[in-house]
Amino acid sequence: MICTSIQGKTLEEILQILESGEVEMAEIRLDLCDLDEEEIEVLFTDSDVPLIATCRIAEAAKRVEAEANRLNDAGKVLSEQGLYMSEPRRGRNPAEEFAENQLLKAIEAGAKYVDLEVEAPPMMGRKIRQACQQYGSVLIRSFHDFEGTPPEATLLSTLEKSRRFGGEVVKIVTTATCKADADRVMNLYREVEPGTLVAFCMGPEGRESRLEALKQGAPFTYACLTPEEATAPGQWTAAEMREAVYGGFRFIGAEGLDMPASKSFAQRAIVAAALADGTSHLGGYSPCGDNESALAAARRLGAKVIVNGSDLEITGISAFEKCLAINEISVGESGFLTRMLIPVLSAIADGPVRVSGEKTLLNRPLAGAHDIMASFGVRLIPEVLPSDNRKGDCFVPLTVKGPLVPGRADVSGKGGSQLISGLLAALPLAGNRSTVYVHDPRSIPYMFITVDVLRKFGIEIGSEMEGDEDFLQTQDWSLCTGVTFKMRGNQHYRAADFRIEGDWSGAANFLVAGAIFGDVEVEGLDTQSLQADISIMDILMDAGASMSQLEGEAATTGPVHVTRAPLCAFETDLNNCPDLFPIVSILAAFCPGTNRIRGVERLRHKETDRAAAIVDMLTQMGVPVQVDEDEMTVEGMGLPQRILTGNLLKGGQYTSHGDHRMVMALKVASLGADGPIDIDDTACVAKSFPGFLDLFEKL
Repeated sequence: MICTSIQGKTLEEILQILESGEVEMAEIRLDLCDLDEEEIEVLFTDSDVPLIATCRIAEAAKRVEAEANRLNDAGKVLSEQGLYMSEPRRGRNPAEEFAENQLLKAIEAGAKYVDLEVEAPPMMGRKIRQACQQYGSVLIRSFHDFEGTPPEATLLSTLEKSRRFGGEVVKIVTTATCKADADRVMNLYREVEPGTLVAFCMGPEGRESRLEALKQGAPFTYACLTPEEATAPGQWTAAEMREAVYGGFRFIGAEGLDMPASKSFAQRAIVAAALADGTSHLGGYSPCGDNESALAAARRLGAKVIVNGSDLEITGISAFEKCLAINEISVGESGFLTRMLIPVLSAIADGPVRVSGEKTLLNRPLAGAHDIMASFGVRLIPEVLPSDNRKGDCFVPLTVKGPLVPGRADVSGKGGSQLISGLLAALPLAGNRSTVYVHDPRSIPYMFITVDVLRKFGIEIGSEMEGDEDFLQTQDWSLCTGVTFKMRGNQHYRAADFRIEGDWSGAANFLVAGAIFGDVEVEGLDTQSLQADISIMDILMDAGASMSQLEGEAATTGPVHVTRAPLCAFETDLNNCPDLFPIVSILAAFCPGTNRIRGVERLRHKETDRAAAIVDMLTQMGVPVQVDEDEMTVEGMGLPQRILTGNLLKGGQYTSHGDHRMVMALKVASLGADGPIDIDDTACVAKSFPGFLDLFEKL
């Protein structure tokens, strides 16, 4: 990215510059801008533009000296009037103390980056480093040589020292007197991971190195507002650098993108409302293939359903009062609805029930379903089994033969949470207490979405999570080793009224698009949601994106805003949120360095073998990718480097494999491709997000 150095400006002038849209990143020279502590707090708290807080000790010394002279002159006047000023504080170097205070204030206010000279006193360095760790700022340790360019050995020693002194990003800037000087500095990029070094040369001989730095993988380079405001010889203006880096590349910008209802919440709420006594009112509904299948299933169970725009009115069947006479039901293409209804049907039906489906669902195994349901006395009888079904998995269509017998069972969570969610919905209807212990749990948040939705309908379920000491300290779901659910029998579903929250799965695609390609604001989300895919916020922040939440009706429901910032390699575990895998893999392609994404095994039996589909997609795009057991590694490259080196993603003909989430990921990827990306089947996106393509056109 292009970082514009700003000096000699007031707060109002800086804010105008940042709001102009002409600056994608800025360095605020606190040593050269006259900002008080309150103004520093306002600037670094309110700006969505990534900011670097810089306060050079040498320049700070000039300010301190000027202030001392002013105070000395004022003291002479007061002395002549018979008044006296207090003695200045002694001990620390005033310039160092001033620089430290300015930087600490910026860190506390939310500066994304803090630049501290590697020559700063050790005590000051430790204090700034600790503050960066506490508040989440990225520490840049910088070295400047205004006289020349040291030998290679000195440069390498400086690089190592800067890392040792806490530099997450190292900045090395020297003065070039010839091309060999610039080449020597550029050679430093061979010694570092992409995105961790900013190295270039000052002076006319070093001018091109400022652009070359981006080609070599620097996260950003520096420019000035105008030639008169250059902070060093040979500096480009921001306008010149933008033209050289981006040319005609199109960045995106959109606000007011309203997200559809979460189908995770919607389907659970529809089934629960269908089982309830009374009439439930659910707001915020939006249709998609899976949600419509849930409504059709509710009607087949005997519930009365009225759809009025985004409002649902569902009069339930009072499932606890009767044994349902039903012999067949369709679940459409919804894997979740299949697994949710199997236990429910075994609890409420008066005999065997045939469950049918369509499209990709017919080829998707219900891993572990046979054994789990057998633990509660239920038989699953599939009609057709593939010849290579060595694991003995069930497939739709099948017949569910109950009744569901309450009790205690230990079940594996390796196959996901969906069937467990069905058990949580069904066992409270049984005659006695039940306990379900889930070992090797996956998709844990989805289990607790089920518990949360059922609670709204009057169903009480207790839960306990277990894990090692690290889990107990962090509550990181990926470290959880088991979950126990306990519930009474003979419970009654009661009607409920609430609004279905927005979908983080679909929103993730737009948020990633904003983080890579521009500026996006989405609405309709709850930032305290139980949805597993809210993890996209943590992933984006780990990758360096700039995120904020604007004011809304409630503190957690305002629009979520994400804008471009220098991205960096990340590691994440998607075992609990496998639906994020396609779009997170596209994010990884634009994060310089080696990105590691765990949870591959969860992808084998989605709408397609999603792991193979992602590998095929990235390989065709020219992105190095490999899978080793449960981990996918993606070698990423920042957008400026891709543009400058001709390594944009490859356009061409792509297949979605009939997978709605692959369609969305491919569309986002098309924003960074060297030509159109044509997708063989985009209609399948209607399974979860029918309005996606229209909304995407607004970017």
